[in-house]
Amino acid sequence: MKYNKTVNATFIERPNRFVAKVSLGGEEIFCHVKNTGRCRELLRPGADVWLEDSENPNRKYRYSLVSVRKGERMVNMDSQAPNKAVGEWLRKGGLFKDIKLLKPESRYGSSRFDFYCEYEDKKAFIEVKGVTLENDNIVSFPDAPTERGARHVAELIECIKDGYEAYIIFVVQMKNVLYFTPNEDHDPAFAAVLRKARQEGVNIIAADCFVSDSEMIIEDLVEVKL
Repeated sequence: MKYNKTVNATFIERPNRFVAKVSLGGEEIFCHVKNTGRCRELLRPGADVWLEDSENPNRKYRYSLVSVRKGERMVNMDSQAPNKAVGEWLRKGGLFKDIKLLKPESRYGSSRFDFYCEYEDKKAFIEVKGVTLENDNIVSFPDAPTERGARHVAELIECIKDGYEAYIIFVVQMKNVLYFTPNEDHDPAFAAVLRKARQEGVNIIAADCFVSDSEMIIEDLVEVKL
């Protein structure tokens, strides 16, 4: 997935989850942050960040913060990017070779999953999670407790019981990582339900991404350690 226009800025501070103060062309401005997670290890004073330019001067915040440089690594932190990237990846045959139907935001009972897919003679529900937390080249999810995330995983187990295939795809929004693992320290409940899901037949996949200032593209599968 690509952004129409991006510009480089310097991060100053984050007054709240939705807004950041940055220095752009020598001027301090506020911009929208397209990720409500903590991201404390990414958004540090002085960090190089990239902003998506809406080119709409009438919008409250013309710019949205979408990526950051962490050391030598580019990290996309746009929470909307993983679904877009997965949609493109699936349509290109990244996971299934003979897709007959791909429907985003699909309901199953009282649940809503990111994708419903039909391929060959199979039917599958897919949930997507973006991963931005990295430490010593090991990536994990979540960066804060998520009851909603655990509920999504549990609901995928119910799909399996009803004869569907079920997938959870962790989109690692960076390159050059060793493996993915659930964040046991921050959310042991999520880690536990993820292990149960694998035992029940849910397919757990992690994939890294090529990230530049203007795009994010899914590239290679990453080892999953539960």
